[in-house]
Formats: sequence, structure tokens, C-alpha cells
Amino acid sequence: MLTIRKLIQKTSYRACFIGMLLLIPLTGLTVADAAGRFFFNAPLPGTFELSEYLLAILVLTGAAYTQQVKRHVAVDFFTGRCPLRVQAALASLTGIASLFIVAVLVWQGAAAGMAETTVSDQLRIPQWPFRLLAAAGCLLLWLELFLDLVDSLRMAFGRGRWTR
Repeated sequence: MLTIRKLIQKTSYRACFIGMLLLIPLTGLTVADAAGRFFFNAPLPGTFELSEYLLAILVLTGAAYTQQVKRHVAVDFFTGRCPLRVQAALASLTGIASLFIVAVLVWQGAAAGMAETTVSDQLRIPQWPFRLLAAAGCLLLWLELFLDLVDSLRMAFGRGRWTR
């Protein structure tokens, strides 16, 4: 189980790293477009479409790693006062619900990606790779959520250490 955990975590980290690398061209593209608008009254054609796609990649590749390092928004006003085993049991219930929701996202993202035939308006970029990327990013998130569920179930039943 430890090697599977490490493989999932490395994959999530690498996907996030790829997304972070795309932040540089996204920023440069936005600056160039704004400068073109301001100084020459001529924006770069297709900037809006490219920005949408780059931002989608950035968000979708970072979601699993964000879950891995426990940086998603969480409100523990009530649960933070409960004993650790109760917190773990509640986290297990939340994890099961999250796994179900993200599984639907993976399924529908893959189905939409395989059926997609449209292209973007201006640059004619096919949309199917981005739909499939959404499914892949959600799959990585599902795997990270599954690892968290295993940890919280172990803690809830007193057989492990919980890292929340």
C-alpha cells in the first residue's frame, strides 16, 4: 500500500508541477494582451481562448496535489471540538460522499471528452483534450481522496495515526 500511495502522490505532484509551469506563459500572454490593448489598441487574437485553456489546465492539474497537502478550504468550527476518533469518523463520511461526487465527475468528463467534436471559435483548438484532462485531473483527485479515506477509517477504528 505504501508504494501505491507514493506513486499516487508523486503523480499528483508532477501534474501540479506541469500546471505551475503553464502559469508563466499564461502570465506573459495576459501581459502582452493588456499591453497591446493599452499601447496599440490592438489585442492579441485568441488570447481569451488560450487563457481559458491554460487556466483550466492549471486548476485541474493542481486539485489533487492541493488535496494531498490538505490545503482545500475546510471549516472545522464544530468538528474541531470533537475527539479525534469522532473527527476521523466524520471525515470518513465526508470522504465517501466526496469519492462518489468526484467519481461522477471522472465518468462524465471521460464520456464528454470522448464524444466531443467541437473546436474553439477563433483559434480552432479541439476541445476534447481539455475534457479528457478534466477527467484525468478528477481521477487523481479521486485517488488522493481515497488515500485520505483509508487514513480516516484507520483512525476512526483506532488502528492508525491521523494526519489532519
